[in-house]
Parts: sequence; C-alpha cells; structure tokens
Amino acid sequence: MVSEPTVADATNRIYESLQADNADIDVHIAALKAALTRAGVKEAVFDPARLVQNNRSGRKRMEAYFRQRGVTVKFSAS
Repeated sequence: MVSEPTVADATNRIYESLQADNADIDVHIAALKAALTRAGVKEAVFDPARLVQNNRSGRKRMEAYFRQRGVTVKFSAS
C-alpha cells in the first residue's frame, strides 16, 4: 500500500522540483492538489524565501501556473 503524501510532503516536493528546474512539476502539483483535497484545505501556502525566483514576477508566474492546474497559491510572510 502506497501512502498518500501530506500537504507538507507535496509542498516540499514542489520546492525540490523548483530547485531542479521544474522537473516533474505537473506531477507534484497534481499530488499537492490531491493532498489539499484530502486535508480539506483550499490553498497551498509557500515560503517565498525558498523559491528560486523570489520576486513579484516569479511569484505571480507561479500563482498563475498553479491556478491553471486548480491550486490556489498564497505566500507566507517571511
């Protein structure tokens, strides 16, 4: 039996994917979306300090890309 990733696990995999030039990012976004649904959470929260492009343009691009895949993104105050 394969355990389903938690929201934290899925979020960490997305950070790793972003560091690896977006390797398998769509797979990780789908896993995050499923984890959010299981947890009953409406949005994913990311730490801007862990992003590759921690500027307004990079954050807006990330929000738009995730929104197209059905995940609402928010950024924590760091």
